[in-house]
Amino acid sequence: MSIDQTGARNRVAGNDLHAKRQRSNRFRYQAVQFTIIAAAVAVLTLLIGAVTEGLARHGIRFSFSFLWDKAGFDISEGKTLVFDQGIWQGIWPRFIEFTGDRSIAQAFVTGLMNTIKVALLAIVLSTILGTLLGLARLSTNWVIRNLSFWCVEFVRNTPLLIQIVFWYFAVVLKFPPLSAAAKLYGGIIISQQGFYFPFPTWEGGDSWIALVLLTAAFVAAMGAFVDRSRRTRRICAIVAVALIGLLLANGTIAFDYPVASRFRASGGASISPEMAALLLAIVVNSAAYIAEIVRGSIDALPKGQWEAAASLGMSRRQTLKDIILPQVFRIVLPSFGNQYISLTKNTALGIAIGYPDLFNVYGTVGNQTGHSLEGIVIVMASFLILSWIISALVGWADNHLNRLGAMR
Repeated sequence: MSIDQTGARNRVAGNDLHAKRQRSNRFRYQAVQFTIIAAAVAVLTLLIGAVTEGLARHGIRFSFSFLWDKAGFDISEGKTLVFDQGIWQGIWPRFIEFTGDRSIAQAFVTGLMNTIKVALLAIVLSTILGTLLGLARLSTNWVIRNLSFWCVEFVRNTPLLIQIVFWYFAVVLKFPPLSAAAKLYGGIIISQQGFYFPFPTWEGGDSWIALVLLTAAFVAAMGAFVDRSRRTRRICAIVAVALIGLLLANGTIAFDYPVASRFRASGGASISPEMAALLLAIVVNSAAYIAEIVRGSIDALPKGQWEAAASLGMSRRQTLKDIILPQVFRIVLPSFGNQYISLTKNTALGIAIGYPDLFNVYGTVGNQTGHSLEGIVIVMASFLILSWIISALVGWADNHLNRLGAMR
């Protein structure tokens, strides 16, 4: 046997040995994962069995069948989801005001919608305010820099619950009554009964067709934004514009302006005092943490980038806009995601001022039905799902931005 044949035979034997080791390691890894999952399922099963048995000894049955009972109570604000109205009866969902003759499940939906409403607005507003505060912390102006520093430090070092109470009792409820409320530009009304502002409404044409066209236009616009192929992005942009044209051809968008009387306002959209206070507190609190994330990320970038931009004749504003911030947002997205999740869970503190969020609705349901354990399971599962959704969206945006950065 020649030397080449011997070497080839040894290489084949080595490859076979390496493949066997890989299969063995893969089998061991999968076995460990399966064992962990099986142990977790077994512990959870034992826990559920112990809780069910303990409740049964006290004459309490663990069941979710109470969700279909009539609620018997009203919720001060919020809409619920129904499938029993309109031409698409049983299929097409609609949002209507919650009343006491609706089911307990729909009451939980109303609380969940109120929670999501505050969380979405707070995420957008706190990101904008936090970014501005973070940039102000690095301002060359001594007054702006120190003022933003003390604002951030004060907010970060006081409990959020106290901030919520402060915004509600010391700020929102101190606004003038509706009869003497301030009427701002654009028809906005601010009073202690709530905030009222114009709201776009759809006039003419079938509303379900408008919803389908708007959804399709949004999907096409997202495709134009996220797809890496320039040709596909161009096609998606054209489709989005065409769908918007069809939408406007099917009907028109008008604004419904609020009209205030002595004791109440009609028309437009409104924000209750409780929601306004909770939103203000969460936005300001989260913005303080986001400001420090942005400031720390900017400080972590090499100082040579500022010097290089200055040598090219770029102003500080141009450097921030074109060089610094595009890099910063690729760095801070994971930290932003953590803050968004924390922000969403903090909406449960709205119970302190009577805002009817998911946790507040759970308290009412638990007191009336006695199914506190089932209710808290629903609340925990809802917040868990919301956190997973936020984490997935932030992770997708992070991967997308990093891919774009690598391509450039």
